[in-house]
Amino acid sequence: MTETPETAPRFIPVGTDARRIAVRVTPGISTAGKPGVVWCGGFLSDMRGTKAEALAEWGARTGRQVVRFDYSGHGESEGDFEEGTISRWAEDALAVFDRETSGPQIIVGSSMGGWIALLLARALAARSEAGRLAALVLIAPAPDFTEELMWKAMPDDVRATILHAGKWVRPSQYGPGQPITRALIEDGRSNLVLGAPFAVGCRVRILQGVADPDVPWQHALRLVTCLAEDDVVLTLVKDGDHRLSRPEDIERILAAVEEVG
Repeated sequence: MTETPETAPRFIPVGTDARRIAVRVTPGISTAGKPGVVWCGGFLSDMRGTKAEALAEWGARTGRQVVRFDYSGHGESEGDFEEGTISRWAEDALAVFDRETSGPQIIVGSSMGGWIALLLARALAARSEAGRLAALVLIAPAPDFTEELMWKAMPDDVRATILHAGKWVRPSQYGPGQPITRALIEDGRSNLVLGAPFAVGCRVRILQGVADPDVPWQHALRLVTCLAEDDVVLTLVKDGDHRLSRPEDIERILAAVEEVG
């Protein structure tokens, strides 16, 4: 699709290196009664994916503001992916949240975006701004994935490559190999959230495919046990994969967003 001024992203500078982060905003209502929506995508995904586009189309159809962006080194944003870390991408998300939203927001986080959403909740709570979150809708959430789903599952030779060469390229069924860096693994350890119960200060809805080959459904269940909130609902999609991008999956995601907002 050819970009027009209406569809081309805007860019905001983030961090000490002033990296330019691409942002798209679907104009609409963002109020206490009808919260805005912020999309946090997954590892090596971007805001032009099926779920993000469906959410933007929902916003346009219902008159709700939807903010989406690409992490540094992803999609249309600047930066080298291999310089990326969880801390760096969480900084991107918080900067977009601060500059592009007002009032309560529903954070929709997919895969790694689920972890970023939880870190965003933590950052807002530290600033006594937990009230800015109306709800979290998490799709195949992957908190702590660098440690629990990567490092602990890696054979010794892969770990050695990461430690001594600084990175290892993991084959991917979704496209080119994925570079996994030592910096990503080590930084992930400073952002772990599953060690003890914690509060995010809002309602939480989780959708998880049972047939997900990347994030086991048990991982989502572990997250549920760590969330201190009473209003947490986990929906298991028996034949669902990791992406949950089929038409029926999109319907479930939009229904979850509408239920909490």
